[in-house]
Order: sequence, then C-alpha cells, then structure tokens
Amino acid sequence: MEKKIRVLVAKAGLDGHDRGIKVVAASLRDAGMEVIYTGLRKTPEMIVEAALQEDVDAVGISLLSGAHMTIFPKVLQLMKHKGLDDVLLFGGGIIPQKDIDELKRMGVGELFTPGASTQDIVAYIRSWAREHRKEKLAT
Repeated sequence: MEKKIRVLVAKAGLDGHDRGIKVVAASLRDAGMEVIYTGLRKTPEMIVEAALQEDVDAVGISLLSGAHMTIFPKVLQLMKHKGLDDVLLFGGGIIPQKDIDELKRMGVGELFTPGASTQDIVAYIRSWAREHRKEKLAT
C-alpha cells in the first residue's frame, strides 16, 4: 500500500501574513500530498507537537517576521529531542542568503524565498521523501 507524503505547514511567531503558506499548502494538496495547516501564531513547541501527533514526513514553516534565526533552530532542537530526526524541516519567507546558508548548516532543508515556484517546492519534497523514507510513498 502506498502512503501519501504528509506535510505539516505552520506560521510561527507573531507573523500574521498567511497568503503565501496557503498557496503552498494548496499546491502540495493539488500534488497529492496530505497537508495539515496549523494556522497562525504557533510556537515551536506547538509545531513540533503537531508534527509528532500527525506523524508527518515534513514540516514547513513560513516566516516573514525576521525571527528565522530563532524559530528554525528551536524547532530543529525540539524535533531532535522528540525523536523526529527523520522528518524534513524546510521553510520559506524573507530570509537573507547568509542566514539561509547558516540554517542549512544547522540541518534545515531547503528555504524558499519570495517568488519561488510551487512546482519547485513540490519537487523538492518528493525528492527528499523518495531519498529518505523507507515505505513506498504516493506522490
């Protein structure tokens, strides 16, 4: 039996701009993935707990507030603490290239900036899932 890729998407912190993440969520859903959208103003703890409860393959965080160097490392730390080492953490938003490079060194996956193609996001998640998941996944 094929298992669909399950992706949790979240808006962390006080950022209330959710148009972009809703477009991404719809694109992932249209591509055949199961998408869980947690809504606005979630803490890293809430995001990781939801990821654990929903048994997701990937977690996507959208940040436009400038808190990316706080939020992403905290989510990564909590994911490791909860045993979610096999779950992809990726994201997007307004993030300077030097910070993207640093976050990737820490273990965050791809970070998509404004104007990124939703097709590229779908392709990235599918590619990661094929490479990292043992079960056969539907794409």
